[in-house]
Amino acid sequence: MGSLNYLIDKEVLRGLRSVKHGKVFTLSLPLCGPRGDPVTPDRTPSMKFMVRDKSDYVAGKATPAIGGLEDADDYITMFVQGTTHVDALAHPWYGEKLWNGYSADTTIGGLEKASIMPIGEHGIVGCGILLDIARFRKKEHLRPGEIIELEDLKRCAEKEKIVIKKHDILLIRTGWIKVFYEHGQKAFFENGFNEPGITYSKKLLEWFHQMEIPVLGTDTLANEATRDPRTQIELPLHVLMIRNLGIIFNEMLWLESLAEDCARDKQYRFFYVASPLKICRGTGSPVNPIVMK
Repeated sequence: MGSLNYLIDKEVLRGLRSVKHGKVFTLSLPLCGPRGDPVTPDRTPSMKFMVRDKSDYVAGKATPAIGGLEDADDYITMFVQGTTHVDALAHPWYGEKLWNGYSADTTIGGLEKASIMPIGEHGIVGCGILLDIARFRKKEHLRPGEIIELEDLKRCAEKEKIVIKKHDILLIRTGWIKVFYEHGQKAFFENGFNEPGITYSKKLLEWFHQMEIPVLGTDTLANEATRDPRTQIELPLHVLMIRNLGIIFNEMLWLESLAEDCARDKQYRFFYVASPLKICRGTGSPVNPIVMK
């Protein structure tokens, strides 16, 4: 389970103690909405199909159950990383080795090692904090490719009057996902796939390691800037944080409602709960995280 091993009983209780008002926020994006779903360019949005509805009974294609019961049914086809989701630890790699030194060959035909299953069986439960970088920079959203440095995270926490503690679940708001819903896919991808976010620096990586951050979540498709501006390497933190450090990535969060409430009551610490589906040999899973304040 990688860094989820840090979330032992006392961390769950620490999260519970952060609940002050009983407020509840769900952080997943809507599926199959009228505007479609934001997805990376190599994926297609989820699609929903009706299998049975009232018209089937009217047309005589479906028969009510004994007693008169009728029902509607549908199914969805989607990428498991095609909405708010958690990545399995074997989802990204480089060379021939996955997280924990497993061979990349164990991904053939499904993940034999480090799949989403152990994360789904354990669940993700602990104390979370929101670092609202967009509000800290006085912006509705960060611009494409805009970089967040370690010092930005620390200064944002200072402004919010919270202390980042070991084993905190870290949620970073950029405002980026809102661009898709307010302005559409064309505006969202007008500069290509070029998201804002954190990217590699030695100091940033050492800080995440020393703080034993178990989970990183953001309101972007990939949790990090698409390209390192210095090297142009794509998604370096997927390797450095997931593959090397075992940090769990929770991507494509809806943080707008939570951020508005945090700005009002000045409480940026909360109880965070998420449980991926138990997909056998899966590379990831959709999830609807719940925050309680």
